Amino acid sequence: MVIARTTLFLLVALLTACATPSPGERRDSALALATTQGWQLIELPAGIFTLAAFVPANGSANKTTPGNKQLTIYIEGDGYAWATRTQPSSDPTPKKPIALELALQHPSGAAVYLARPCQYLTSAACEERYWTSARFAKEVVQASDLALDQLKTRFGAERLVLVGYSGGGAVATLLAARRTDVALLVTVAGNLDHAAWSRHHSVSPLSASLNPADEWPRLIHMKQVHLVGADDQVMPPKLTQGFAARFPIEHQPVVRVVPGYDHQCCWVTGWLKLWPEVQ
Repeated sequence: MVIARTTLFLLVALLTACATPSPGERRDSALALATTQGWQLIELPAGIFTLAAFVPANGSANKTTPGNKQLTIYIEGDGYAWATRTQPSSDPTPKKPIALELALQHPSGAAVYLARPCQYLTSAACEERYWTSARFAKEVVQASDLALDQLKTRFGAERLVLVGYSGGGAVATLLAARRTDVALLVTVAGNLDHAAWSRHHSVSPLSASLNPADEWPRLIHMKQVHLVGADDQVMPPKLTQGFAARFPIEHQPVVRVVPGYDHQCCWVTGWLKLWPEVQ
């Protein structure tokens, strides 16, 4: 009986491993998705990391214009950060890059996609903590900030719109609090208060991370729209609403709870309809 149970456990473990694409396969899948839309992968040296970005292969086709010097940057979520509830993955490259899929649907104007540290690319700095407890650490935000500067220069932009999905919403919010060129902050199922999020799910706090909720005084005059699914069990609406409630009533950001949506469904299929509503 013990042998049978051990064999069954090993079989289940093997099937689970086979069901999860390797980091290389995840990268290739994202690259194929981007390539079909005429986008390419570039590497951006940024502090201790090198960050991956997907941009239109023909840069001039996506340049800002004299009348519109605005660049929209989509920032990816936490990706494949955990293999199980208690075991971190060995590589955070997303299995389903939702922010990339959103970026590829951007309806008008210049747009690009920025990955998080250690997604698609690896380096000596890629320690496990940078997709677990330190996923929003100071050095992560600094690297993303440097990447934004490079993308802004590449596309001749003067103003930025930041769109962050899930954990990318936290990064986008932390960046917006530090920059003076962000015209609009949009989060999609964003983790805007990871301390409240950790308490809600009874998980270990992100002890080495900056918390976007602490930055509200620096965002008080920022135009913000925070989208969250009514059925999102990962990032429940009450957490997003709790972030907004930190602001004085006259400066509270817009929170839109979208019926029928959860953490993944149906942001990609509904994006073209949602986007005009956040402008």
